[in-house]
Amino acid sequence: MNAILARIHTFLQALNRRHHDFAAQYGETFLRRIEAHIAQQSRVENTPFLDGQQFPWVAQLEANWPIIRSELDDILQLVSAIPNFQDISADQSSITSDNLWKTYFFYGYGFKAEKNCRRCPQTTRLIEQIPGMKTAFFSILLPHKHIPEHRGPYKGVLRYHLGLKVPQARQACRLRVGDEIRHWDEGKSLIFDDTLPHEAWNETDDIRVVLFVDVVRPMRSPWSLFNRAMIQLIAISPYVQSAKRQAIAWENRLDALAPLALQNHASAQPNAARSSAQSDATPLKASQSTRL
Repeated sequence: MNAILARIHTFLQALNRRHHDFAAQYGETFLRRIEAHIAQQSRVENTPFLDGQQFPWVAQLEANWPIIRSELDDILQLVSAIPNFQDISADQSSITSDNLWKTYFFYGYGFKAEKNCRRCPQTTRLIEQIPGMKTAFFSILLPHKHIPEHRGPYKGVLRYHLGLKVPQARQACRLRVGDEIRHWDEGKSLIFDDTLPHEAWNETDDIRVVLFVDVVRPMRSPWSLFNRAMIQLIAISPYVQSAKRQAIAWENRLDALAPLALQNHASAQPNAARSSAQSDATPLKASQSTRL
């Protein structure tokens, strides 16, 4: 009986792999073929970067970016426990295989990371007000990370970045979409078409973090209905369902590790404060003697 069950299990695994490969091959081919139609029926421009003034919700996010940054700072205390992008979405392994691109997920095509959202209630409240929001997470690039050229699968969504933590060496931290290069600024937005070839660099010694959001592209009817149907199909695809399972597993793991990580961070703070006080003592006396 055990041998029979093992064979059935092996067969189901093979069937699942074939289904995944079929969806990947033919699904992507179909999505590429309809890109021109989506571009023609889009209510917004078809340029590498888009003007944020076309999206009324952008102003609210920019106005509240310090609130989001405050919650991000708490999350960054757990950065070593936050999953890499490829840990959540295995297909990302074609563009990243190290530990330098971390992702703290809130939403992903209908899936809500409840525990992650509870740690960042104000950020969650703000992203839930974005019309057509499909994916949202903190995208964390550690120092000296390069994301090589790649392109997104579907033109029916647009990519949004809100700068939250940007290294001072701004020119060494950049995003290229098509032939255009932009730099992130804290509290400022970038919206772009991720189906164009794009890549990103953080060539600094500091962390770069953006709020990464995918939103539904505004389109003319009846293509708007078609677009929403396509996004629903993407949501039930093997890619997204696999990522959902991984996100739940990592969310539970982070929930278990968070108290220990925060405790270690708190215990490190007094030592850092004492060190800072000692280093500041001499310059303070020098400054006083100068004024005298």
